[in-house]
Amino acid sequence: MEVVILRSAKEGQLPMKILIVEDEPKTGAYLRQGLIEAGFVVDLARNGPDGLHLALGGNYDLAILDVMMPGMSGWEVLQAIRHEGLQVPAMFLTARDQVEDRVKGLELGADDYLVKPFSFAELLARVRTIVRRGRSGTESTTLQVADLQLDLLRRRVTRDGKRLNLTAKEFGLLELLMRRQGEVLPRSLIASQVWDMNFDSDTNVIEVAMRRLRVKIDDDHQFKLIQTVRGMGYVLEAPEGR
Repeated sequence: MEVVILRSAKEGQLPMKILIVEDEPKTGAYLRQGLIEAGFVVDLARNGPDGLHLALGGNYDLAILDVMMPGMSGWEVLQAIRHEGLQVPAMFLTARDQVEDRVKGLELGADDYLVKPFSFAELLARVRTIVRRGRSGTESTTLQVADLQLDLLRRRVTRDGKRLNLTAKEFGLLELLMRRQGEVLPRSLIASQVWDMNFDSDTNVIEVAMRRLRVKIDDDHQFKLIQTVRGMGYVLEAPEGR
């Protein structure tokens, strides 16, 4: 059995405990290091059987499971965990981006499903959301602001019932704006959350992406949802009375 166990915790606090089951060494090390630096206790298993062994013997706040592993897939690991009656929250990581795969993962009892390659900032935000929520409830898979609706599961966006075709980055940008509706988001935050990069004032990548997103979201509608707050950033909010 090849199991790597690294632990990190601040004195006087009971840290959240996370299990990672990932057979790709670089990805596993990347996740482990990042989550340890974020203050979590981290156990890492390199394959499905070892991950299942740890899951059944540990009291985890979250299991992060790679789907495609030799011998025993992440799906099979979660099935076995649920068969034993354990309701540990789970997140799947996978290169498979088909709707059917996301549906299967969620039907098996996963709380979230993140497609590779991913931004660590996004993964960390989702991890924190899941562990805060714990086992007390479930998060809606749909976000809505006025007549704009975003379906996280099917990766579908509609406004006033009309489907909008967004790129992956545009979808991530819109999701961030909708989750933080009414809050002015600085360019530095958008850069780190959506592009996983430090903001460079010499680049206009965020302005270009926002302009393209506005064309798709707002151009055909009287009420504009995305606003620029000069010198501060961007905000998405419903007009008063909408």
